[in-house]
Amino acid sequence: MKMPENSSLLIEAAQVSAAYDGLAARLAGELPPGEVLMLPVMNGGMFPALEIARRLKRPQRFDYVHATRYRGATRGDVLSWLHWPELPEGSMTVLLIDDIFDEGYTLQAIRNRLPERFEVLTVVLARKQHARGLARDWVDFVGLDLPDEYVFGCGMDYEENFRELDAIWTLNAPH
Repeated sequence: MKMPENSSLLIEAAQVSAAYDGLAARLAGELPPGEVLMLPVMNGGMFPALEIARRLKRPQRFDYVHATRYRGATRGDVLSWLHWPELPEGSMTVLLIDDIFDEGYTLQAIRNRLPERFEVLTVVLARKQHARGLARDWVDFVGLDLPDEYVFGCGMDYEENFRELDAIWTLNAPH
């Protein structure tokens, strides 16, 4: 596969896998007993959701939410709601899972829209370190902290491609 020009490896696959192991171990230790609803944010959140799900040894339901500010662009815009899940009745623990916490607006909007009867825990594979957007500290579970660079792989895309990579890459040129 031909990688984008001016790209370089940022986080190797083994380190990403170790981050997934760590996320699953922390979740296993902190989740209440019983079934959880895995709720990835599409499209990128499906990759960490599946990796975490394979590592969690407990009953899991799956649905998804599709809300986006990017639509293939490298900068966020107005939030568009493309799919809202059919949520189960009653209370349950929901793992709201995304690939990356960049500015946080999409994840916050989804979390705020979920009914109060759910215990919602936010999980991201990666969190960018910068001062834009929302505070960096409100996400419940973070696998990796990344520099403020354009990244792709592990669910994150570059021009709607490269999500399937098992490592995290960065673009070294302006985007």
